Amino acid sequence: MFPHPQARLVVAGEPHGLSGDELAPRVARGVETMSRLRPGPVFCGMRNNLASVLRYLAAWGARRPVALLDPDLAPGALADLVARFRPAAVFGFAHAPDGVPPARRDTPEPHPDLAVLLATSGSTGNPKLVRLSRAAVAANAEAIAAALAIGPGDVAPTSLPLHYSYGLSVLNSHLAAGGTVVLTEAGLLERSFWTHLGLHRCTSLAAVPYQYEMLRRLRFDQSEHPALTTLTQAGGRLAPDRVAEFAAKAERFFVMYGQTEATARIAVLPPERLHDKLGSAGVAIPGGRLEIDGGEVVYHGPNVMMGYAETAADLARGDDLGGVLRTGDLGELDGEGFLRITGRVKRIAKVFGVRVNLDDVERLVRDCGAVAATSGDDRVTVWAEGLAADRCAALARRLGAELRLHWSGFDVRGVERLPLLATGKVDYRELEART
Repeated sequence: MFPHPQARLVVAGEPHGLSGDELAPRVARGVETMSRLRPGPVFCGMRNNLASVLRYLAAWGARRPVALLDPDLAPGALADLVARFRPAAVFGFAHAPDGVPPARRDTPEPHPDLAVLLATSGSTGNPKLVRLSRAAVAANAEAIAAALAIGPGDVAPTSLPLHYSYGLSVLNSHLAAGGTVVLTEAGLLERSFWTHLGLHRCTSLAAVPYQYEMLRRLRFDQSEHPALTTLTQAGGRLAPDRVAEFAAKAERFFVMYGQTEATARIAVLPPERLHDKLGSAGVAIPGGRLEIDGGEVVYHGPNVMMGYAETAADLARGDDLGGVLRTGDLGELDGEGFLRITGRVKRIAKVFGVRVNLDDVERLVRDCGAVAATSGDDRVTVWAEGLAADRCAALARRLGAELRLHWSGFDVRGVERLPLLATGKVDYRELEART
């Protein structure tokens, strides 16, 4: 049952939360509102607050497809999405559109299995939406709850945006398992976040690699938060030495791998295997299966999306993928089924006719701090955070020597800060636009 009868929502700083008999009528009122709308999806600017979560649960209860989107979308981007998907209603955006377009007679109603729509990670311009079925959302929530042993005593803060698949999966897995979610819009650098983490005795914290670097700069000390026993990481590769460092600061540290197209998470590395599988992304979540086809990671499971959508007409389509997702990641499976990600199928550049893996370039110079690599015309551009101009040429020569290519194939640029998406991942498209 979703949400579980024991599931609880708490607004950070407030002494009491909503659960059971208190939560159900609030959701029921939202279901009634959703049911009065014309057919079609609803758009929700998904903030880490109670109003947004209640709208999400109301849409779920009304079997109404809901697009969970960045609440601060630029007016033009939101207007484009509204024009293409013709939602029945739009809620919670900082820049609300002037009404919604009427339904077109030739647009079929959304497929009855469709539950959630999420923007692909890093989407800009005219993003596709990922179509997630009710079964996929429920299956992933239950699989993660099982893999992480989440139960009614577990308490998690909203440390990630809820319109981001990893953040949403934290909410879903705790609601499915009867746990508690503390709703806060404060970030890790804000004192109030840590005050409320302690006040509500949060037991776990989810973060992406960039946030772990923030925690390192904050000199995170688990002893200052005795209830916090579990740390989880997804949203990109965290260097093995960082994994080991933070694993020593928590009773349980889970490394995870996933994609929005799989309703968030695909693989989990159990804490007890960290010591001998450091650098691995883990094994497939319960109910899933991994294989390697031509070097590409392929995932089979009930949490795979129905497919993409670019217009309202696409929402009527059924399941296009049949539970099989070609991830676009390159990887290897060992004899025990543990996955190691080695790069991206499309993260390949050519320098003087030689194929260069951009992920390998980043790993080679990670000792310089935060770096990102993008492809250009017969060269690789390396963006290094805080790197002085007089060191750029030296780094280019070093890369040339490491990869046995002429150093002029590497354009190294120092930047004050790497641009980041709301998920904490590097915004490669923004960097590419600068070249």
